Amino acid sequence: MFKDLEIWWVTGAQLLYGGDAVIAVDAHSKEMVAGLNDGGKIPVKVVYKGTANSSKEVEAVMKAANNDDKCIGIITWMHTFSPAKMWIKGLQRLEKPMLHFHTQYNAEIPWATMDMDYMNLNQSAHGDIEFGHICTRMRVARKVVCGYWKDEQAQKQIAVWARVCAGVADAHDVRCLMFGMNMNNVSVTDGDRVEFEQRLGYHVDYYPVSSLMEYFKKVTDAEVDELVEQYKKEYVIKIDESGEEVYWEKVKNAAKAEIAIRRVLKDEGATAFTTNFDDLGDADIDQPDFCGFDQIPGLASQRLMAEGIGFGAEGDWKTACLYRTLWVMQQGLTKGCSFLEDYTLNFAGDRSSCLQSHMLEVTPLIAVDKPKLEVHFLGIGIRKQQTARLVFTSKTGPGIKATVVDLGNRFRLISQEVECIEPKPMPNLPVASALWVPQPTFEIGAGAWILAGGTHHSAFSYDITEEYWEDFAEIFGIEYVKINKQTNIADFKQQLRNNEVYFMLNKALK
Repeated sequence: MFKDLEIWWVTGAQLLYGGDAVIAVDAHSKEMVAGLNDGGKIPVKVVYKGTANSSKEVEAVMKAANNDDKCIGIITWMHTFSPAKMWIKGLQRLEKPMLHFHTQYNAEIPWATMDMDYMNLNQSAHGDIEFGHICTRMRVARKVVCGYWKDEQAQKQIAVWARVCAGVADAHDVRCLMFGMNMNNVSVTDGDRVEFEQRLGYHVDYYPVSSLMEYFKKVTDAEVDELVEQYKKEYVIKIDESGEEVYWEKVKNAAKAEIAIRRVLKDEGATAFTTNFDDLGDADIDQPDFCGFDQIPGLASQRLMAEGIGFGAEGDWKTACLYRTLWVMQQGLTKGCSFLEDYTLNFAGDRSSCLQSHMLEVTPLIAVDKPKLEVHFLGIGIRKQQTARLVFTSKTGPGIKATVVDLGNRFRLISQEVECIEPKPMPNLPVASALWVPQPTFEIGAGAWILAGGTHHSAFSYDITEEYWEDFAEIFGIEYVKINKQTNIADFKQQLRNNEVYFMLNKALK
């Protein structure tokens, strides 16, 4: 996912200090970039693009970054004093995310040998502040990382931003297909798809289920059998009340649905999709010429999400797109991510929690044990039938859920820290699930989520932190609110009121 991407490093300087200084600046920059790449923390290759000593050089490198598909972001660092007016035209041109690294080649001042030559050359304290001022005056969105370039913490912050940049770059190429539209009368899964693409880059299209069924019809028995054999290797086969004949019939139907959806996505160049349990193909399953899914394609959704395909239930295109970005950002991390939905509350004092599940669609990336492939009745939607699904419970430990909502005048990204805990046995609930305690407490966390207008669907991860989502929102220029262990309701409500005023005024000024 990251191997063909690049982060460009541009060092700021000027020619005032002579040619020897320029040579030293260049040598130091090359060593620092090599050190970042060799450090093993940053998943995207950092490429040194030279020292910018004039307005024309700055503008040239920024224009080149815009036009290079491999470049997903720019790191700037001022080795010496770089007069900030020379950055204006380049910053006006820049369309890629930017990180300002406030660092220095040497960790400590060489007290015994310190002289004017050393001080003139090593002016990051001077140059970075000058550069920071022009960025602030120009309202340039950027991440600022302060710390020594060899320190692990500084490299980790750059790594977070690099992963987010990869997600942002991918978002501009995401096409989400809606198989059927939104679930009727549901507000939170709907919104302005035109503004969504303008602000965040995702492109969302309706795709007729009737066209999907044309793919479904063409799937061969041999292709289905081959995929079923793969299921047998990856999952625990559990034949329950349905009996063996019905079990394998339903598993094969699920495999056929997976093959059909996968082919549509590939042919349409899409990396996300939604389904709607009221639109599944032919309406009457009892007709001899019936062609359609036996129920919502849950197993297909579970497996495709595990491969990085974005998914949202009931036509939730915003969550489908956000899950795709989440999956991209956390490539190479190991604990997992999934689409989830708030379902049922469990009031138990300080361990009060919320059961996360869905009718079928939770990805096995978060499973604590090898998933069971089961077939059970599902009495929801247009087609009340037995259907296949993966059944498991999630890992325990801290995680974060996120959602993006359309407030009419803006999009708001909301994240919340949660603690996943082990549930009691649920032998009569044959779906994948997670049980979590919203932070800082159930009462505060759940209340803050509702006050912020959060959705019942979310993109969840064990691997990332709110720093990722903050960087994501900063790059796209959308509102971000976070709920964590420090949240209290009074301050949170005031933040929401302040944000409302800020975004209304900001829109009016534009």
